[in-house]
Amino acid sequence: MSLKKLLIICIAVLNFQFSSAYAQEEKLNSADSIAFKAVISGLSFPSKIEQSTHQLVLPKPATGYQLFLYGSSRKPVIAIDGKVFQPLIDCEVQLVFKLKNTQNNKAYEFPQTIQVAGQFRPQSGINKQPFVIPALQEWKGGSGYFKLLKTSRIIINPTAKKVLQPAAEIFLKDLKLATGYTGLSIASGKAKPGDIILSLNPIQKNLGNEGYTIDIDQTVHIKAPYYKGAFWATRTILQLLEQDPTHAQLVKGKTHDYPKYEVRGLVLDVGRKFFTLDFLKHYVKMMAYYKMGDFHIHLNDNGFKQFFDGDWNKTYSAFRLESTTYPQLTATDGHYTKAEFKELQQTAKLYGMRIIPEIDVPAHALAFTKAFPEIGSKAYGMDHLDINNPKTYEIIDNVFKEYISGKDPVFVDPEVHIGTDEYAKKEAESFRAFTDHYIRFVQSFGKKVRLWGALTHAQGKTPVSAKGVTMNAWYNGYAEPKEMVRLGYDQISTPDGWLYIVPAAGYYYDFLNVKRLYQSWEPNQIGNVVFPMGHPKIRGGMFAVWNDHVGNGITMKDVHQRVFPALQVLAEKMWTGKTTLANWDDFAKNSTKIGEGPGLNMRAIVKSTTTDSLVLKNELRTKTSTSIQLPLKEIGYPYSVAFTLQPAIGSKDDITLFKSENARVFLLKNDGLKLGFSRENYTDLFDFVFEPDKTYKIVLTGNEKGTWLYIDGKLVQKMEDKKLSFPNTKDKISRMQTLVFPLNEVGDTKNQVYNLISNLKVYNKRLNELSITNLSGM
Repeated sequence: MSLKKLLIICIAVLNFQFSSAYAQEEKLNSADSIAFKAVISGLSFPSKIEQSTHQLVLPKPATGYQLFLYGSSRKPVIAIDGKVFQPLIDCEVQLVFKLKNTQNNKAYEFPQTIQVAGQFRPQSGINKQPFVIPALQEWKGGSGYFKLLKTSRIIINPTAKKVLQPAAEIFLKDLKLATGYTGLSIASGKAKPGDIILSLNPIQKNLGNEGYTIDIDQTVHIKAPYYKGAFWATRTILQLLEQDPTHAQLVKGKTHDYPKYEVRGLVLDVGRKFFTLDFLKHYVKMMAYYKMGDFHIHLNDNGFKQFFDGDWNKTYSAFRLESTTYPQLTATDGHYTKAEFKELQQTAKLYGMRIIPEIDVPAHALAFTKAFPEIGSKAYGMDHLDINNPKTYEIIDNVFKEYISGKDPVFVDPEVHIGTDEYAKKEAESFRAFTDHYIRFVQSFGKKVRLWGALTHAQGKTPVSAKGVTMNAWYNGYAEPKEMVRLGYDQISTPDGWLYIVPAAGYYYDFLNVKRLYQSWEPNQIGNVVFPMGHPKIRGGMFAVWNDHVGNGITMKDVHQRVFPALQVLAEKMWTGKTTLANWDDFAKNSTKIGEGPGLNMRAIVKSTTTDSLVLKNELRTKTSTSIQLPLKEIGYPYSVAFTLQPAIGSKDDITLFKSENARVFLLKNDGLKLGFSRENYTDLFDFVFEPDKTYKIVLTGNEKGTWLYIDGKLVQKMEDKKLSFPNTKDKISRMQTLVFPLNEVGDTKNQVYNLISNLKVYNKRLNELSITNLSGM
């Protein structure tokens, strides 16, 4: 090729405008890139596919090249085989093409955006697309409303009854909770106005495993090719009902809905902080309400040695599963039996979800080395397994085998996470061999493997299998995403700089920047690397909660307070992605109308019908020898609780004032009579000493940062920003002193509360200083 011709091609390439700024190159030199781009510049793609077109015809490239359709951002509209399925309305599909040089087998990927004509044209006077999270992919509005009746029925199509019966039963229970209509039922026969019909439609297989259609008219007709899509459709209906003031009306219209990304989920570190089985079940239901289909449970981990006297033997660690192979491995301060964990997974399947269990080795492995000190690394610390010790392989093989072997294994889902993260770089070759061994070992039991990205950090010559392996791409310095894709690994976008919550740690995020995420992120972005929309190696995304600072006062409810706003935003970004309707202000406003799901309220949100935010008033003048029951279980952040307190002479050592199943507020004799509260395994006492038989006006206010005590209109103590110091280290951790205020009972059966506390007022906001002064009558 002449220099002049080369310059002409270069200029053409510079002027060639891709529909995305990114095009992946697979180990190409500059001459390869120029040649590929020159071929691409000669290709012609349609700007729009009209209604009559049912197959995308690819342009013919120059001799010596082959062109393939490699990825699609909307497979239900343009499938990978090029088939075109007409959407309800015009839509944009972002495609990824692969151009292959047949001479040297090198390939080049590039994006192209194509419009696809819909069945219906925009028209006025119809119902606008209703708000749900995640947003519907396609909507054709009708006129008027469907009304759910007190005697409405769920009709299951007879051919789908065996498959959809569990979905119908869950849906019925949730509908009763959402509407208060106890007369709803599941029935068979011909549908009547007000009924909801569930059907399977195998003709709609282009919608995929999770796609569905809903036709809302006199009846509501849900159709899906598979169970999961039908179940997701019921979540859409429930969200629409939740937002209706009567909880009984739906706007008429049609929707075709399906996810942009297959994997949409949350990683929860239960190794360093125990979460109850009830909490996990709550999360299954809540995540399903937002169509977040993957719940990744990180089952073992340990704290940081510097916060435990620099002693590995004292450092906290836990493995959260019952083990009958090695009983000494199971955490004694909280674990799940095999039966419990299995039942959780089976419940999740009914809710359309996958539980992805993670056993994290060979780092983060102190729980194993405490049980078997001989397999701990003497070189890198006891949180590292000695991966050059045959005994390590023997023990860890047996651990995995306990949960994945047999016809009815403890780990139900086809995918299992094997950890493999943050091991010492000096042992790269041994680490790679260890990783490859456990990929193949787990796969030998018929499971697919997920792992953490580490192979850029652990570069070496030892091969690591990529076939059927999915990598959580968390930090590009540990696993460079483009290189991992080139090696064949599927990716789950889990970038720490965007999606890591580490509660009250002072690094990463305490609360995710949800506005930034909504406006600027999708799973195709991993760190500073952006893949084309629809790239087939990007399975989706996950955000994560890491409880690094063991014993820092963070409760399950505090974790939930951080997760929920992120869940709402990321459910949107992982299912729908960025659309022309996306608007942060509208989303932020409308999202407050959707909660955790029918019957769920872990945030303890209490709504007020008054302008002053008062949600409960009770004089507490009932004479009783037992506790007084209140209509509220508890109130979450922010809140203010005001009451009059008159401690009696001779008060007992410990008097319960307020309690729920999650927390307790009490008076305690501790160098005088003091007010305190406890939740989970944490107890905090205010310093103020009360005098017996003196009357006090008390106001306790709280939010996700801390708890404040006012006495007689004055702030006496602010429990916030407490730091814990440790010997032999400059590092400190925050000690949170938060409280979701318990309101289920006043007093207890052991201590009379008559005249001890009175004049209770509860507000669902933090009152300002003036309001508190006025309440106290000062």
